[in-house]
Amino acid sequence: MIDTVNRLDSLAGVVILAGGASSRMGTPKAELILPTGERLIDYHVRHALNLNTPIMIADNGRGFCVESALKVSNSQASIIHIADYGADHVDGQNSNSQIDTGGALVAIESALQTMVNTYLSDALVKKQSSWLLVISCDSLISAIDLWQKLQSSAMQATDSQATESETTDSQAVDKKVICLTDDSHLYPLLGLYQLSVEPDLKAYIDSGQRRVMQFIKPIVQAVPFEKNWQHLTNFNTPEEFKRACASLSDL
Repeated sequence: MIDTVNRLDSLAGVVILAGGASSRMGTPKAELILPTGERLIDYHVRHALNLNTPIMIADNGRGFCVESALKVSNSQASIIHIADYGADHVDGQNSNSQIDTGGALVAIESALQTMVNTYLSDALVKKQSSWLLVISCDSLISAIDLWQKLQSSAMQATDSQATESETTDSQAVDKKVICLTDDSHLYPLLGLYQLSVEPDLKAYIDSGQRRVMQFIKPIVQAVPFEKNWQHLTNFNTPEEFKRACASLSDL
């Protein structure tokens, strides 16, 4: 199906971040309609299904449904909604009348915990080669394209860690987060997070911290955007979404 399918054992799962307030957009990004008539949440789920790994939707208790046809596809992937780490949810909905979010890291922590506690054996959890693919709903880069772009860097990071573990004098720094970058910005919500980072992320959140860049800075490896991806992501207004849709149509 795809050239990288032989390395999918390194991909533990996918989390789609869909819990933002979308105040500037005026409507939840997950429910934006593409020119094809498909909702953005369904677009991301449809592509993620090709990876045949668990798919988690972190929607901050907003209960975004997924097109029923996707749920009964031939993929072996499961599709579940997860609550943010530490969130107070009632009957699957955010208990606050207004959309409140603890930020992306609490969603990523929840996804990492779900992988560790629900889907994977202890042996797989301890493998440094197991990764979580994070993809946000302010992007039209598909999960499968993102995985193909980042996979080689993740494998190199894994190999470097394996080599480091065999030597006692290595000064190499573990690269446990792999994400896209352009000329001036990192995109930590379009990336891979190694499952082994979960305890450190939990401790960081429990200490009251929420800043993504501060957490990933010591452990991140940046991978340059494809040139034709530049306008496919980070859309926050209707005009920016329209431009992203036009860029997608041009691919």
